[in-house]
Amino acid sequence: MVQIIVSIPGDGKDVEEWGMLDLQGDLETRHPVPLGGKFIGDLHFTQKDVPVLIIGHHILYGKVVNMEKPFAVLVKNHREQGDNSNIDDSNQNKKETSYTVQAIIKKKLLFKSRPKPIIANVPKKI
Repeated sequence: MVQIIVSIPGDGKDVEEWGMLDLQGDLETRHPVPLGGKFIGDLHFTQKDVPVLIIGHHILYGKVVNMEKPFAVLVKNHREQGDNSNIDDSNQNKKETSYTVQAIIKKKLLFKSRPKPIIANVPKKI
């Protein structure tokens, strides 16, 4: 049996609540580069709490949805258990892995409609 140790912050420390973006479809760029850690766009909310995502020259309107089952964001922790009293090297430096709950995701921002182009009002010269 495999045991997975998960610690939840207690003693008055509340777990942070995060949100998640749910984009229906593909997010393509001109050049195929990984998007991890890159700036994608601006997220705004209207006065009626409707999320608006602006990516380049496109605008997406979404809605806030409560998730049916919340997600937990876990951080993996490694700890070595070195036992110097044994001569056998197989028992030394065992790694113990545990996880800490960093945040809970209960809501997501769902963008499922097609993006609309942002067109500036350019006056025509006569």
